[in-house]
Amino acid sequence: MHLYIISGRSGSGKSSALNLLADIGYYCIDNLPVHLLPTLVQQAIDEPVNDQNRIAVCIDSRNAINQLRDVQDILRHLPPEVVCETLYFDAATPTLLKRFSETRRRHPLTSANMALQEALEYESQLLEGLSANATLVIDTSLLSIHELRELLRQRLSFKEESEFSILFESFGFKHGPPIDADFIFDVRCLPNPHWVEDIRRFNGTEQPIIDFLSQQEDVTAMRDDLCHYFEKWIPKFKAENRSYMTIAIGCTGGKHRSVFLTEQLAAHFAEFDGKILIRHRELSNLNGLKHKENYRQ
Repeated sequence: MHLYIISGRSGSGKSSALNLLADIGYYCIDNLPVHLLPTLVQQAIDEPVNDQNRIAVCIDSRNAINQLRDVQDILRHLPPEVVCETLYFDAATPTLLKRFSETRRRHPLTSANMALQEALEYESQLLEGLSANATLVIDTSLLSIHELRELLRQRLSFKEESEFSILFESFGFKHGPPIDADFIFDVRCLPNPHWVEDIRRFNGTEQPIIDFLSQQEDVTAMRDDLCHYFEKWIPKFKAENRSYMTIAIGCTGGKHRSVFLTEQLAAHFAEFDGKILIRHRELSNLNGLKHKENYRQ
């Protein structure tokens, strides 16, 4: 059987994940007490809940504190026939504060003695056991609800249990690095098309930028070094039974150099034995327009 544990700070997108998993055929339970998880799993082994016996449960700070302390031990002792993955959702604290302000919902840990920001910080501490051992961490700070669902659909839908998924992501350092990346590479040392007035308006997926950067020796050298590095190390990570990897490439604004190199890396590994995804984080916000291929295989 396949079990997804959904967790993360309040307001980070857990409900969207659970709803999507329900849409693709998982038996979903929100706010399951941790100590009931072994009973649920054993019952599902004895009497499958659906054709493929797939279950998703949300475990978060609504659980009792003493139960959250036991969560790592409980997960370690699940039966060996259970394939268990933990998806942890988070966002920058100012983003979560804004979301709660807009929705006017109450955080489960707030009280007369604990303000919202304190509750969010305390929540991080309570969920350390789940976040530290998460199979996949997803930062939703800059994602709309529609973009989050699309990212989840790409990474989770129709996934074979043995499939390895790599997300190549471009971003701009001036907007902050992604908190969910396994690797972050800084390419701000490369020649910047922003200073070439005739091509500044284009992005790294468009031919004028591709032509410019393809002619730069340093860009070619950076691409080749990154390809060689991951040719060596991706198989070793895959051999450790990992299911997901996120490789983030950052330049200043996330429009030119990082986009170009992200496309180059994804193309190089297109024949890799697994799922290759591309995301250009900043392109969705350029000029207020959503890039037509913000996520794709």
